[in-house]
Amino acid sequence: MESIGRTMVGREREREVLSDFVTASGGRALVLRGDTGVGKSALLEHVADLAAAEKHRVIRAAGVEAESELPFAGLHQFLYPLLSHIDRLDDVHRRVFDVIFGRTEGTPPSVMTLGIAVLDLLSLAASQNPLLLVLDDGQWLDASSIQVCGFVGRRLTGSSVKLVVVLRSDLPSGFDTAALPELPVTTLSESASERLLDMHHPGLDQRIRRLVLDEAHGNPLALLELPPYVRGNRAARTAEELFGYTGIPLPLRLQQVYGARIAALGDAVRAELLRGALDGVGAGTAADRPGSTHYRMMEADEAADCGLLDIDPLTGNFVFRHPLVRSTAVQLATPNERRAAHAVLAQVHHDDLERRATHLAASVVDPDEEVAAMLEAAANSAVPRGGAMAAVAWLTRAAELSESHEERSRRLGSAAYIAGHSGQLDQAQRLVRAGTGAGSNDSPASVVASAYVALFEDGDVRSSQRQVFAAIESMLDSGVREPDELLTRLVDLLLAINQYASDKTAWERSHELLDPLGDLVSTYSRIYQDAWGDVVRRGAGVHERVERAFAGVHEMEPWDATRLGVAAYHVDTLSQYRPALQRTVDREVETGALADAMTMLHLIMLDQIAVGEWDEAERTGQRCLELTTTHRHALFVHHTQAYLGLLAALRGEADRARELQAMVDAWARPRGVGFLTQITDTIGTTAALTEGDYEAAYLHAIGITPPGTFEPYAHQAPRTLLDLVEAALHTGRTEQARTHALAARDAGLPDLSPRLALTTYGALAMTATDPTEADQMYHQAETHPAATRFPYELARIHLAHGIRLRHTHGPKAARHPLTLAADTFQRLGAPTWAERARAELRTAGASPLASSAHLAALTWQERRIADLAAGGLTNKEIGERMHLSPRTVSSHLYRVFPKLGITSRAALRDALGRLSSDQNV
Repeated sequence: MESIGRTMVGREREREVLSDFVTASGGRALVLRGDTGVGKSALLEHVADLAAAEKHRVIRAAGVEAESELPFAGLHQFLYPLLSHIDRLDDVHRRVFDVIFGRTEGTPPSVMTLGIAVLDLLSLAASQNPLLLVLDDGQWLDASSIQVCGFVGRRLTGSSVKLVVVLRSDLPSGFDTAALPELPVTTLSESASERLLDMHHPGLDQRIRRLVLDEAHGNPLALLELPPYVRGNRAARTAEELFGYTGIPLPLRLQQVYGARIAALGDAVRAELLRGALDGVGAGTAADRPGSTHYRMMEADEAADCGLLDIDPLTGNFVFRHPLVRSTAVQLATPNERRAAHAVLAQVHHDDLERRATHLAASVVDPDEEVAAMLEAAANSAVPRGGAMAAVAWLTRAAELSESHEERSRRLGSAAYIAGHSGQLDQAQRLVRAGTGAGSNDSPASVVASAYVALFEDGDVRSSQRQVFAAIESMLDSGVREPDELLTRLVDLLLAINQYASDKTAWERSHELLDPLGDLVSTYSRIYQDAWGDVVRRGAGVHERVERAFAGVHEMEPWDATRLGVAAYHVDTLSQYRPALQRTVDREVETGALADAMTMLHLIMLDQIAVGEWDEAERTGQRCLELTTTHRHALFVHHTQAYLGLLAALRGEADRARELQAMVDAWARPRGVGFLTQITDTIGTTAALTEGDYEAAYLHAIGITPPGTFEPYAHQAPRTLLDLVEAALHTGRTEQARTHALAARDAGLPDLSPRLALTTYGALAMTATDPTEADQMYHQAETHPAATRFPYELARIHLAHGIRLRHTHGPKAARHPLTLAADTFQRLGAPTWAERARAELRTAGASPLASSAHLAALTWQERRIADLAAGGLTNKEIGERMHLSPRTVSSHLYRVFPKLGITSRAALRDALGRLSSDQNV
């Protein structure tokens, strides 16, 4: 059973015992005892093969239940192949066999008489070759044969005969008192189970593979039989299975493993087993821990006595002996019995909203508004804790139980909305169709889901935008006067579509529609409205509003956390929220709610790019690309590729950057996805700057926004401020550069975000003609409290400052900012920029290798932590400032010390001081 051909999987201990058994001198007997399907027959085949290899003659017999009442039927199977030797026996023993085989009439011999005759026959037959007698299903052997086999088995010492008997552990047998040596046959180990399953059923879906392993629990028969049946049944799960069905449908052969014993139980005990199974009581003696809230099966000793239940030694509660018992108990129950059990369990869990709702939903057939409302409440409580997948199922069931068409449509719309945010676009579409089957495809609830699918599945911003505008206007025309969940969903979706479209006309129409609505538009939606569209003109105070909103992130729906994260990106404060996003994204990916997780991964990647963790950003981007590609979210695929292209451009990987730029642009531009086409223009700008092609960089930059202004609703316009200014300066367009820098100041960019403050001050410094102003602006940029959070931009400002100082104050003054720039570019992994800074250092008469030798191996994050630790901050204080755990800070310092050639925290200040001395040479 657990073998392929004659290759045994696992069973090392059993194989060793059987090998010793076969090769041992003299005769002996052995009983193999175990549960049905556990692999006893496979071991029987194995021992037969071992014996054949040792030149034994193998004689087989098998107990048959239908013959268990026929005297000597089993013995006849064993001895029939040896009939030719009977004529060589003496007359007394020959007459014994004649009587029991019906050749002559006479009084049946005693067990001892017959046993001695059998021993004599076996000895005669084994005189030429040793014998191995193998008996399968010995529990079904007739009583007379069992007595004789037991008598013979105890007296094989000194002979050339061996006997192996296989018994089921759940059935009594005469062999139980035969006093023969036993080898217990238990389930396979986890590793052996995995090998057996993978050999027989390679390429199983991981979810199904795990399900089979858990359900089989080491039973080889289940490992071999379940996969085809599971694959054929998982797509057609009923509503009842979603609400409390524990285990999986079993083929008939596996039902029979425990089915007869369950059917033989009294009604009350079977009902207890069913309630335990439906409430998820575990299997195995360590299944339920103290404090478990699973149903406690009572007065079920009858089930324990027949091997269906065990007792957990820690809790004293009944648990299922094997997962197959649990599944069989459910499968053998009638629908009415299952519904009655669920009704009881709903009362047991009266104080647990989600479990009570789950069991109530499975206990009713007809519409029931009270149960539907409870399911909806359970769904609402599950989503913030990562239960989006369960929420979709609960809302779908709530819709089925709704008593009015309006409530049914509303709940299906909510299910579709959550399904879309969870990445289940196909499910969302099915729910939309179900919700509009008797109504209009233009209903607001259906528009939420259908427009969401159109946007994220294929980037259809135009038609989805029209749909959502019409749905909002329809709701307002119908007289909505109070905050409404459906209206909020439509508004948030409209803002998301607008962000991707980046179309001025659509945004202005949205503001005209939403601005007069007051409290009908939620506080969160107002943040999205101001941050996602035109942060230059509407971003004042967004940073503070995002911070206040994120204070309640633990109670927040995952999509609200995601959207607030997008708002934080637009005002460059992502770093302080990244830990919360990271926790949420890990949970959402683990639970299969992928759409919000994809956006969170984008945000994490963007923050990693901003703070200089470029290797980590690459890994995050590749992880996101794999998720988006696997789940066929075309918009997210190209969005991820755009960020990967931008990162490649920053790192000087021009060919890869332009390949991704072209791919994204070709997909996004025909669809009008302006958010992505702006990023492709930024990729072109960044790649050209990295290569020193300033004319091309300038042309790309002005494609985003003209100099001297910031194109409305172009999110990359303020973000490419420094790019446009540098490209203009290097191409002799000093007037345009200065005009753009002044426009940034006049637009109040420094007040909107720390990054924009840094780049505005840098742009003003680079374009200043007055030396005093230039010095002031460089000082303001380089000493800005948040400057080190944006190392790439800061290093570019250091580089420009160093070049200016070399011309105005001489080489020595230039070395410090140039060294800082060279070190930072090196740590970031921007080799072209690093070489540019080193060339300037050489011109300034310094050796870049000598000046950066101390810290060349440090990452940017390690350098920042080292600086803070040298300043006297504790690991906890550093962690709070950098949004890391104290343990992570400690790990970074552990790596920093050998790189700096020191062994203690106290030596950090001197090590960093030596660097400063070198830089001022």
